[in-house]
Amino acid sequence: MKVLFRSRPDSDAALSLAASLADRLASRGVEVVFDAGTGAVLGREGEPIGRTDADLVVCIGGDGTILLAVQEMRRQRPVLGVNQGEVGFLTDLEPEEAPAFLDGISRGFSCESRMRVTFSLDGQVLGTALNEAVIVTSRPAKMLRFAISIDGTPSEQFRADGMIIATPTGSTAYAMSAGGPLVDPRIEGFLLVPLAPYMLSSRPHLISSDRRVEVALGSSKPAHLVLDGQVQHEIAGEAVLLVERSKESALFVDVGCNFFEKVEQKLRRL
Repeated sequence: MKVLFRSRPDSDAALSLAASLADRLASRGVEVVFDAGTGAVLGREGEPIGRTDADLVVCIGGDGTILLAVQEMRRQRPVLGVNQGEVGFLTDLEPEEAPAFLDGISRGFSCESRMRVTFSLDGQVLGTALNEAVIVTSRPAKMLRFAISIDGTPSEQFRADGMIIATPTGSTAYAMSAGGPLVDPRIEGFLLVPLAPYMLSSRPHLISSDRRVEVALGSSKPAHLVLDGQVQHEIAGEAVLLVERSKESALFVDVGCNFFEKVEQKLRRL
């Protein structure tokens, strides 16, 4: 078994934990590597996470660390998150829990698939998101016009500061802050949440992932499409985005933590 460690690069605690966990696994005969960035900071040999053939990727940090890792992997590998951030909703283990869990990792583990969403413009793929894409104007305090069509049928038109297109996994992130519902990650669908809509009748939509969803902008102003807070594209004010379920899901190691238990622990007790 080969395990790759990626750490939040600006956290001494995360880097120290990555090194100690890696050394612990190596002493048990597990092949251990670091991603290039983490290895450079620790003074250890590393490899690009985009080309890794590791059986498991251990991310130590917060949700941003995991989202960036998933963005960079050309082929999705099982991810195990260890929390060294704020809420860390995508992380399943606290630092004190990680050593014992990893001690048994060589005996095998199960994974849970998480749907991702892909965005295309004029037949060209712009990128894929695990949590969400956010469409906002490039000029502050300006509104955008949106027209949503589902399976070729016009569904809704509205004006808003922007729009979030989230996966069920991302329903606990920006979409929740904008008034969207919590969605069981086992459901596969697109969650559309307007940001500060002009009309109170513009409400969040949860749409099955097997439908064809198009988002048309109707504005003279350009907009920004931001994927998982990591990748940004400028798009024309009259662009039409195609929203599709990604062909490759993200993979998360199942540590036996129920989604609704996590909601109670990480969100309701803040």
